[in-house]
Amino acid sequence: MTMYVGTSGWQYRDWRGVLYPPGVPVRLWLEHYATAFATVESNNAFYRLPSRENFAAWRKRTPAGFVMAVKASRYLTHIKRLRDPAEPVHRLLDHAAGLGDRLGPILLQLPPTLRADAELLDECLRCFPDSVRVTVEPRHDSWWTDDIRSVLEARGAALTWADRDSKPVTPRWRTTDWGYLRLHAGRAKPLPSYGTHALTGWAHRLLDTWSAEEDSYVYFNNDHGGAAVRNAVTFAHLAASAGGDVTRVPDLHATPRR
Repeated sequence: MTMYVGTSGWQYRDWRGVLYPPGVPVRLWLEHYATAFATVESNNAFYRLPSRENFAAWRKRTPAGFVMAVKASRYLTHIKRLRDPAEPVHRLLDHAAGLGDRLGPILLQLPPTLRADAELLDECLRCFPDSVRVTVEPRHDSWWTDDIRSVLEARGAALTWADRDSKPVTPRWRTTDWGYLRLHAGRAKPLPSYGTHALTGWAHRLLDTWSAEEDSYVYFNNDHGGAAVRNAVTFAHLAASAGGDVTRVPDLHATPRR
């Protein structure tokens, strides 16, 4: 199993001195990030869908083998609330195709007020080709039913495993032959960091669920103060020590801070 480990986004000014040396201009942060990590989860498309040209530019700025997961537009998930999905899914995929071989999973993060609807979910997932990996992060407890699990399994979509406050907020369903984990906020100091115990637990859950031939994606969304960067590095080392085949992470001790 290749375990892709990275962060949710890369453009955070308080990462200067953590990941980005002070002398590196903002316009080169993606290049610097992509030499340190092999994957990132892009949140840009959620707020405003980048053009195909923008996605293609990101492809050119990253090395071969780099993987960019893409969070789907809020127009699809929060405004349309999955209804009439054909046009927004087509537009998303048409633009994201600019990434070419850098394109990773598409994340559908659902609004916390959206209650479960198996037919709606099935209709949306049906719009994605089999060649595209899709992961779904529901945020209302009504989604944790056998019907929803069956739709995800039938469509080959992953349930996004999610953590908040160092505890799972979703079931740990295996619905396809790859996994996806988002870590939103830990309880260790300084907040919102994750402690070693929580990170070790997640590493073992992933390794116990997916085999050596299957992929998983792990993204840290606790960006404040550089916690995501530090936690991603720690997690990667813990997962590698437990036998995981983990993608590259930076040596933070070698990152200039002045």
